[in-house]
Amino acid sequence: MLYPKKINSKKIDRIFMIINIIVISFSLILLYINKITTPNIYWSHLCICGFIYIYLTVSYSVTKTTNIANHVMIQTILIAILMYYIDYRIGYTGWSLRISIPILIIISNCAMFIITLFSFKHYGKYAISQLIIVLLSLSIIYLIYKGFVEANALINISIVISIFNFLVSLVLCSKDFKEEIIKRFNI
Repeated sequence: MLYPKKINSKKIDRIFMIINIIVISFSLILLYINKITTPNIYWSHLCICGFIYIYLTVSYSVTKTTNIANHVMIQTILIAILMYYIDYRIGYTGWSLRISIPILIIISNCAMFIITLFSFKHYGKYAISQLIIVLLSLSIIYLIYKGFVEANALINISIVISIFNFLVSLVLCSKDFKEEIIKRFNI
């Protein structure tokens, strides 16, 4: 068999409906257990965020076309939100902005760099994802400027890698990048 069998859209809808019911049921059960056992510690919210993250990741992966850069972008955004929420719920010590999000930025920029190197001839479909990851990566400069987080070595490395990745992408694919921005934003 040369091509895999496609799953019927009705089956996918039915599977997602069952998954929705299971996730909502588990979430309500966890909220109830959390309220009864330890009402001052919100551990159930972290579990529910994990459920939501897994659900969004799987649903995006199953229903969308296979654009690797979009998967990297969606994963980066979802993991950043999840890390910040976990940090916030356990008392916000800032580890999400100082450690986990810069590591996430470095990993996503390295992934985008590899994608750019291996498929720069088809860069047009990756351009917007690259731009969003760069904007997310450089938003930490704004947080440093406003005083929400202090610059450390990990943050500085993530900023340098983001800028380097963006510059390499512009050098290799400037024409495609320009065409994609004009096409997407009707400039």
